[in-house]
Amino acid sequence: MKLANMSFSLMLLIRVCQGVFALLVLILSGFVANWYRTTTSLPSPSQINFLLFGAIWSFISLACIEILPRFLPRIPKPYIAAPLDLTNALFHLAGFAALAAFLSGLLFCHGDVCHTAQAAAAFSAFSFAVWSASAVLTCLEALKIKRGAGGGGGGVPAGSGAAAATGSAVKEGV
Repeated sequence: MKLANMSFSLMLLIRVCQGVFALLVLILSGFVANWYRTTTSLPSPSQINFLLFGAIWSFISLACIEILPRFLPRIPKPYIAAPLDLTNALFHLAGFAALAAFLSGLLFCHGDVCHTAQAAAAFSAFSFAVWSASAVLTCLEALKIKRGAGGGGGGVPAGSGAAAATGSAVKEGV
């Protein structure tokens, strides 16, 4: 099996895990937010709302990572995926850390709602791990593409453009 095929299947597995974890975080944090809305007179905690946002953003990002390269074929896929992967990793890190700090500050944490919030924080931590892994892989792939395209020349082939014209003018002038 070629390395390219292994990286494709690894990235496919990571993307599936991202979707599953996003769905779990969405369901669990949605349950907690709904419990606050229907059972108490208090609004749901902002930490839960942020996890809801993070899960929805994950779905939007996954759709963009898979759809945008079809409409923008000149932009390499890692250049589209890397910023979205990094953003999602940051959102899930902030979300699970904020919810864990909120839950640790409660005087009591018992019952289904509290356990559901703890599970949402745990799955958000797993989401952080898989988004971080895909961010590392896509950033490495983006660097590989950039190096292969002329060593940081922004995709411009060597020997073309103004630098080549200046170089030939200097040679003729000597």
